[in-house]
Amino acid sequence: MQNTIRAVVRDGRIELPEDVEIPEGTEVLITPLVDEPDFWLSASQSALDSVWDNSEDDVYAELLEK
Repeated sequence: MQNTIRAVVRDGRIELPEDVEIPEGTEVLITPLVDEPDFWLSASQSALDSVWDNSEDDVYAELLEK
């Protein structure tokens, strides 16, 4: 089962805002949440480009011209 738990890094340590029961030895993944608007724009740009800039959509443009 996966749960998402928010935490804050202070003095190089990860602090949970409240007591959470996590069994000893549990492997966890840490994903830092970047608070920079440009980060999300650049991170999503390649995905947007692959959707909008592709030759497969040319067929639809041709149909609209008819």
